[in-house]
Amino acid sequence: MSKSTLISCLIVDDETVARDIIETHLSKISNVQVVASCSNALEAFHHISHQAIDLVFLDINMPEISGISFAKSINSAVKVIFTTAYRDYAVEGFELKAVDYLLKPISLDRLKQALNSYIDIYGIKNEPLEVVVGQTDFMFVRSDRKMVKLDYHSILYIESYSDYVKIHMKDFNVVTRETISAIEGRLPKRDFMRIHRSYIVAVAHIESFTNEQISIPQKALPISRSYKKEVMKFLETYQ
Repeated sequence: MSKSTLISCLIVDDETVARDIIETHLSKISNVQVVASCSNALEAFHHISHQAIDLVFLDINMPEISGISFAKSINSAVKVIFTTAYRDYAVEGFELKAVDYLLKPISLDRLKQALNSYIDIYGIKNEPLEVVVGQTDFMFVRSDRKMVKLDYHSILYIESYSDYVKIHMKDFNVVTRETISAIEGRLPKRDFMRIHRSYIVAVAHIESFTNEQISIPQKALPISRSYKKEVMKFLETYQ
C-alpha cells in the first residue's frame, strides 16, 4: 500500500447498532474507507471474494458462522480486528494473529489505536491517521445486553457505584458496567466535568455552585477536596 492509499475496511457484526458505531468512528478517520457493512459471515464472504479488502472489523459471537470460523477461512492477506462484548475470546483471537481485539462499546480513540497498530505491524507507509470530523453529539453504552444511544445534551450527571455506573438522563437512567473513568474519557471535555471520585456533571445543567457543591435540577452534588481546585478553575472559564 503506497502513501495516501485508503485502507479498505469491511465491518461484520450481526448487531446493527454495533456496525453503526464502528462505521461512524471510521468515517471520522483519514485514509480509511468502509467498503461494506455486513450482518453475517456469508454476506462478508461475498464482498471479500469480489472486492479488495485490507482489514475486517469482525464480531466473534455471531449466529451460524462465528467470527473465529470466518477468520480461519479467509485469505491471510486480509487482516482482522476482532470486536466483541466478551473478554473470553481474547486468547483465541490473538492465536489467529488478529491485529487487535476491541471490547465493546468501542471508543473512537481505541479504534484509532487499533488502526495505527495495523499500520505499524504490517509496515504500511501511510499518512498519519487523523480524526477529520468533530466529535459527535452522542455516545453508545452497553446496558441490559444492548447498546443504548445517549445524547450528550440529555445527560444530567453520572454516578459511580462499586461495580457499575448510573447515567442520569433527563427522562430516564441507564446502568452500565463501564467505570466512571472510562465514561469520562468518552465525554466532550468542554461539556462535562469530574467533580468527585463518584460524580461527573454536565456543565449545561448547572444551576448554581459553591466551593462545596454543585446544584443541578432537583439535585446537589458534592465537590470533593481533591477535585476542588480543578473544578473552580474550570468554572472560571464560564464567568
